[in-house]
Amino acid sequence: MDSRSFLLILACTAAYNLNSCAAILTDKVFNVLRYGASPNGRTDSAPAFSRAWNEACAADCGWYGGFRVRCRVLIPEGTFLAGPVSFRGPCRSPMVVQVKGVVRAPNDLRVFQHKEWIAFRHVNNLLVTGLGTFDGQGRAVWPHRHGSSLPTTLKFLHVMNAKIRAISLIDPMFFHMIIGQSQHISVIGLHITAPGNSPNTDGIHVGDSSDIRISRSRISTGDDCISLGPGTSNVTINKVHCGTGHGISVGSLGKYREDKGVDGIRVLNCTLTGTTNGVRIKTWRDSPPIKATNIVFSDIVMNEVSNPIVIDQEYCPNSCDEDKVVIEFVNGIIQ
Repeated sequence: MDSRSFLLILACTAAYNLNSCAAILTDKVFNVLRYGASPNGRTDSAPAFSRAWNEACAADCGWYGGFRVRCRVLIPEGTFLAGPVSFRGPCRSPMVVQVKGVVRAPNDLRVFQHKEWIAFRHVNNLLVTGLGTFDGQGRAVWPHRHGSSLPTTLKFLHVMNAKIRAISLIDPMFFHMIIGQSQHISVIGLHITAPGNSPNTDGIHVGDSSDIRISRSRISTGDDCISLGPGTSNVTINKVHCGTGHGISVGSLGKYREDKGVDGIRVLNCTLTGTTNGVRIKTWRDSPPIKATNIVFSDIVMNEVSNPIVIDQEYCPNSCDEDKVVIEFVNGIIQ
């Protein structure tokens, strides 16, 4: 190690632990500008994003001073229009996507063929960070199109050992984020924002996944702040501020006969303000037998929440809301 690198690491360790510091200093950077991305907010940079990811994913970024070097795809300052992008693994080295600028979705729905905008698939050891913003431009489509045919902003599918940290997601066309068929995922310090009247804009949806940690985030949406779907286990939601929106939901469960149950859900030290619901467990009307076990709601502050605790075993939105049976617990009393 040369003297300059040694001095940089000494300076860095004053504020960070050694492992994080060394990684910051030694990441091999793949700047999307070098692959043709344009920060003008008008030119489609999706092909450049894909080229940068594919080269980084295929690279063995090696070792430095006993530390594994990460391959870092850098999206720098500026506004980048980007059509659908699928970041696929497996990759040879640990991967980082560092977003410093604004990534903006096109508002032409014809370009979205797979109900997704930005997706990560089959990646192990991933970090998505950078204080940047993903802007789904949902305002352009909300008045005209509702429902699951619209694209989700960020999807993590078959991803393991990942951190999503310190990014912002605003105005998605559909959900802000989906974590599916994934394990060992930490979500830390996110800002997720959509108007209270925006349709189907769940903040974070987790399904068929395990060992998920969501913490220190602020979520304001037009639907569930966080929803935990079938097949989800060992999830901790801690120090999340939610509002507006429909609150934090387990479910809905039992819509399909093959649905799995949920187990090991902990919602701790959270604050909900101005939401329709606080914490909710919901199963579909006429669902097959399904288990929801080991669920803990603890130390939750609710301000101006319409239905603080809801257990709904007759969930049936839209077509049969008029005769739905809801059990509500208000101040410890069944109403």
